Order: sequence, then structure tokens, then C-alpha cells
Amino acid sequence: MTIADQDEAHLTKCFDRLRVLDFSTTIAGPHCARMLADMGAEVIKIETAEGETMRTRPPLRNGCSTTFGQLNVGKKSLVLDLKSPQSVEIIRRLVATADVLLENFRPGVMRRLKLDYGALCEINPKLIYCSISGYGQTGPSAELAAYAPVIHAASGYDMAHLSYQPGRSRPDYCGIYHADVLTGVYAFGAISAALYRRECSQIGQHIDVSMLESMLSLTLSELQWSQFPVKPTRPMFGPVETADGYVMLAVASEKTFQGLIEVIGHPEWQTDPRFAKYAERRDNWTHLMDGVEAWSRTLTTEKCLAGLNGAGVPCSAYRTVAEALSDPQIAHRGALSEVRDGGGTFKVLNLPFRMSGANVSAAKRMSTLGEHTVALLKEAGLSEHEIAAFSGKSLKAASR
Repeated sequence: MTIADQDEAHLTKCFDRLRVLDFSTTIAGPHCARMLADMGAEVIKIETAEGETMRTRPPLRNGCSTTFGQLNVGKKSLVLDLKSPQSVEIIRRLVATADVLLENFRPGVMRRLKLDYGALCEINPKLIYCSISGYGQTGPSAELAAYAPVIHAASGYDMAHLSYQPGRSRPDYCGIYHADVLTGVYAFGAISAALYRRECSQIGQHIDVSMLESMLSLTLSELQWSQFPVKPTRPMFGPVETADGYVMLAVASEKTFQGLIEVIGHPEWQTDPRFAKYAERRDNWTHLMDGVEAWSRTLTTEKCLAGLNGAGVPCSAYRTVAEALSDPQIAHRGALSEVRDGGGTFKVLNLPFRMSGANVSAAKRMSTLGEHTVALLKEAGLSEHEIAAFSGKSLKAASR
């Protein structure tokens, strides 16, 4: 039986009855809002009539993007033209009943729209307003354009990573956007903390999340090495060659070292002055790995892993994402949810944690663009005639 198979009918959602206005686009903000939606919040995604840019990202089936779906499943869709005074007034009415507002425009955009925290907290003093940006809302870099690859470079992350690639002098290309996902998670944590604080104070606040500082948090050792002159001596964990591929193994404790030398047939290394103590082992790390590889090259990856796992040495084959998703552990955990949209079904990753008293799984269906516009306009107090006129303008804009 998988964890997902266990009866969750009695479980509630932690953020049930929480209302979130999501103005964010691309990845960082939508990822944060998706986490809030998975936790039960009513997330209202506000888009233009054309829809946000991620709606066109492949894979596309019948015009529906699964990449967009992965980031936005569980959200309602409200189409508004933020340049329209009427739309701004509608947002102000919705803010009165909102708990959280999330945006990741360049600093100053929401102020020009008269939708900044200062303007909206007067309507709703309990509003938690979260702004995500490249460098923060103020300061000399605040208004610079920023996307994840730029932040990777600006934070020093790329050069720190390069320092672990022997013989390399050119930084890597960026294909996986760590900064976006990491910043989205920090924003989620900050919002959760602000909600707890509001329970005590009954007052909301503005949260200013910086992608630059989020990425700096990944360079733990380098941050200290940059302040104090030391010789970096961290072990270089890298691929170890086998007869038919590569494995990764991590020897980070005395227990794992003891297990390693036993399985590779070198128990005498326990007293070898190059390896007996951690400091010497670290200084002679290349020699240690050369010895390990002399053993591993004689075995298949499967046999290497069997030996290492049997000795309690943390290890893994190098897998593709597809291979990782087919791991029985993923099925046991119920890590994937099936979602339906206009193109059929696809799978998304659930939140990577489980709670004994709450349901944290993703929604089962993607909203269509503008699906909830009419209902939300009614809630905002527009008449049937006003809604018809408003919706007509949106349709014309979408057709242009």
C-alpha cells in the first residue's frame, strides 16, 4: 500500500479558507502559489486575456502546456487588464477579502498600478503582501532585470560550482533554474511565518524576497571562505567509474569510511597515515578515490551499488529524471498526482513532505484561462450588464 493509498478523507488542508491573489508569472512566484494551493488555499491567478507566457511552453497538447499546469494546478483563473482603472478597482474589492497577495513584477510596477502594499494595506490591514524580485525591492540593483540564470551568475553560485570541476575555466550553461524554485520556497516559508504572526497581531505585513540572497544561501562554505582566508579542503564528490557506467558515493563520516574500505577490500587503510584521520583523508582525497575506482571499474554499476549499500555507504547510480520518477519509492510515497486539462492527463510532483493530520496533495484539474472571471466579478459587485461588457472587452483583447 502506498502512502497515497491511505485514507485521507478525514484530513483537512492546512490553509483551508485562505484566499491568495496571485499576480506572479513564470516560475518563482507561481511555484510558491502552487505550494499554497496544495496546502488548501484558494489561489486566484490573475492573467491578461492572452494568458501568461508559460501557457505556451512545451509540452503542449491541444494548446495546453503541462509545464504551466505543473506550476499552476489548483488555482482559479481571473482575466483582467491591469492597465484598466476598472480592473484595478475590481482588484481593490477582492483585496478586501484576501489574506495574501503575491507578485514578482520588477520593483515599482505595482506602485505605478496603485496596487502596492502601501495602497492596499489601507483597504485590508491584515493583508500579507509578498514581493519576489531579483535583488530586493530597494537598493542600487533593485530595478535591474533578472531571471534565474542571471542570478546564478550574480550570486557567485556558478563560479563556486566551477571551482569543483577540475581542469575547467568556463562556467557551465544554465538549464535548471534553481533560483526560481528556491526563492519560491523561501517565499512560501515567509508567508507561512507571516500568517502565524498575524494570528497574534491581527496585522499583515510586506514580505520582500530576494532571488540573489536566496541563491547565496546555497553557498554555505563559500560564504565563510569569502570572509576568512582559508584553503578550501572540502572533499570532491564526483562520479566513480564502474565497468558499465558511473556511481556517486559520499563518504562523510567515520562509519561510512569504515564500511567503504571493507567493501573495496582495503581494511589496512584504517591505519594508513594518508586516510586514518579525517583531515589527512581530506588532503589525500584524490588518492582515496583512485583506490575506490580501481575496485569499482571491475564491477557493474548494479554490483557496485549492491556492495556499497550493503556496507551502509550512501550511493546512487546517475539517473535521468525519467528513471528517478520510475523508482518504486516514488510510487510508495504517492509523490505524483494525475492532473486533467484540455489536452488530457499528465502528472505533477506533489509537495515533498507528508503530514499526519493534513492533506498536501495537488488538485486533480487545471482551470481554463478566465474560467472563474464571471464568478469573481459577481463577487466584486459588478452587475450582469457590467460583467457582459467587461467580458466582451476581454474577448476582443484575446482575439487581437
